Amino acid sequence: MARMGIPWKRNPTKILTPRNLLLMVSTGLLVVLTSLYFSFYIQSPEQHPTNNNILHRYRDDSSIKPFDCYTSPQAHPIFANTVEGLKYPFIYSLSDFGTLPDKPHKNIVRTLKGKPFRRPDISVTVQGLLEKMRGGEGRNGIFVDVGANVGMATFAAAVMGFKVLAFEPVFENLQRICEGIYFNRITDSVQVFRAAASDRSGNITFHKLVGRLDNSAISASGARMAFKSNEEIAVQVKTIPLDDVIRESEPVLMLKIDVQGWEYHVLKGATKLLSRKKREAPYLIYEEDERLLKASNSSAKEIRKFLHSMGYHHCTMLGTDAHCIKTD
Repeated sequence: MARMGIPWKRNPTKILTPRNLLLMVSTGLLVVLTSLYFSFYIQSPEQHPTNNNILHRYRDDSSIKPFDCYTSPQAHPIFANTVEGLKYPFIYSLSDFGTLPDKPHKNIVRTLKGKPFRRPDISVTVQGLLEKMRGGEGRNGIFVDVGANVGMATFAAAVMGFKVLAFEPVFENLQRICEGIYFNRITDSVQVFRAAASDRSGNITFHKLVGRLDNSAISASGARMAFKSNEEIAVQVKTIPLDDVIRESEPVLMLKIDVQGWEYHVLKGATKLLSRKKREAPYLIYEEDERLLKASNSSAKEIRKFLHSMGYHHCTMLGTDAHCIKTD
């Protein structure tokens, strides 16, 4: 019987060919790069570059740092939807669900019927004013939202392309703002601070109403005034003047304040900002509710006197909101 040859001995396969070596090196490099990507973006989300790329736009020596959405616990449940009838629509998430299941929030009912959320008045106002400023005056600058709640004014400005600086002391509301930042893809545009803007840095007792977080306030009587709650929680929150956060060189287009009667203290903490020249001073919107102001030991008269000293001599009322511009 003839002996059969052994093919692998006669034609050995070359494993370490240039082509195979290139493939092995490329594969190894891909594995290393993938590992680095996940360790940087996934395992250390607080170092995510999109979370910090506007961080240094504001004062580095401030006593408070921006709120980090990437490390914040996720809120649950989540009930979010787009808003109706805006030129620049956006999505926001509810913090007040109503009394479930008997009396759910009206926007929950709307969603179950296939309708979007009802558009908030402040969103309409902010977008209308910013549209005119951008088109008519041609001014550029940031939108400052004090008492941001769940972000209805913040998102209205951000989806138009404006940079936003938002202040909100209620943690549950901050979680909703973070959700809106994700939903609306505006991570690069919005910077949030977990603090109550005021006239001094420090800490203060804040009164949080369970079930109606939009009515929470520094004044206990002010918090209960518009809504009777069976459960009120007193918490300590940080306070910070706007002048300690916003750089003097940073252009501010509009300042909106809705803080349940604490408006005077917020304005006092923004003296440098409001003292800017007429062309550089922000358009001002603040809630002027005499009952809430009285609960915080201030008054509309006191606010108007202060604004006059800053050069804001022209104010008009839209509901309970005062709209003021600098005239000299």
